[in-house]
Amino acid sequence: MNFLRLSLILLLLVSLETDLWAASPGDYRGRSSGNWGRQHDEKNYLFPGTGFFGKNRDPIQFEQAKNWFIQGEAEEKKGDLRDALGFYDKFSKRRTDARLIREGVEVQLGPEALFRAVRILENQGDWSKAFDRLRLIAEAYTEYDFDKVAEALMRLTERLAKEKQPRKWGFIPRFRSGEQDRLRLNEIARLARGPKYAPRALTALAEIARKDSEDDEAIDALERLVNLYPESHYCEKAYYDLAVIHEDMVAGADYDQGATLKALNFYEDYLILHETPPPRSRHENNKDFSARLVDAKDRLLKAEEGRERMREVLSASKLRVGRFVEKNGKFFIMRWKELGARPALQFYGEAITVAPESESAREAKARIADLRGQE
Repeated sequence: MNFLRLSLILLLLVSLETDLWAASPGDYRGRSSGNWGRQHDEKNYLFPGTGFFGKNRDPIQFEQAKNWFIQGEAEEKKGDLRDALGFYDKFSKRRTDARLIREGVEVQLGPEALFRAVRILENQGDWSKAFDRLRLIAEAYTEYDFDKVAEALMRLTERLAKEKQPRKWGFIPRFRSGEQDRLRLNEIARLARGPKYAPRALTALAEIARKDSEDDEAIDALERLVNLYPESHYCEKAYYDLAVIHEDMVAGADYDQGATLKALNFYEDYLILHETPPPRSRHENNKDFSARLVDAKDRLLKAEEGRERMREVLSASKLRVGRFVEKNGKFFIMRWKELGARPALQFYGEAITVAPESESAREAKARIADLRGQE
């Protein structure tokens, strides 16, 4: 009897434990691996799908896609852009591979409808949503005219970054986000891997990052530009900007000279690589090319001045170290008696080599003469 009672208690405890496990937060033991995988990867779908309780992501069938596209086109022609957008934007929920032949030209209904939605959204001032639709075209419909999509992506991103956005419904303000601007430009650089759009996107990304005081992000964008697209005409300005950003980090001759050395190296790279401005790119019009030549000439003069400034800072730093070693070296340098003034002389010599015409070099020469006279 006692054994039977004990068995019943054990069975009850096991059943309770099972129920507790099933009710625990985050539990997925009761789910099939397929269901869990679908829920876990929900965010990885390009198309969000339709439906409230269960998402339908099946491709839109030809007849349905054709009807939506034709209805949207008809509403657009009538001037009813709100209804037209409603039909076109249905294609942002689910993919379709439907194609239509018109006057001997094949039309891809999905990306074409989305591109027309972008046109309406841009005119309405909803540039952020228009950008998202363009990104969807670029990622989901790789056969669509990418140049057209990339050009629109750049135009929208530049407008979002530089222009005041129209008010929503005429009275609700839309605010700019520097972080979102930089994310969009990173998206373009990722999607448009090639010499036409990616360098332009990285240049704009660096400019916005600098404006938002995100120097590390600006440096990253410019270094990606010069490393991935060395033949691009945007590299000329990128080298100069890298030098200027690092010069802004220089704290003075009394501090660490890592930023000074980097700025000096970039100024020297600029002067070696871009003494003559890059020729006109096939992606550049005459007006932009002429303006770039004027700017490049100005940058060349400023780069020479910047190089001299960095040399003078570095020379002054070497002089200070030399003075310190001359005065206090005996307290921390081993074999001080054997070495004598040589450590200080080395730093004074480096101060002269880095910037021979600087005030620091003249003082270093005087110290060298004095030390040699003492020998």
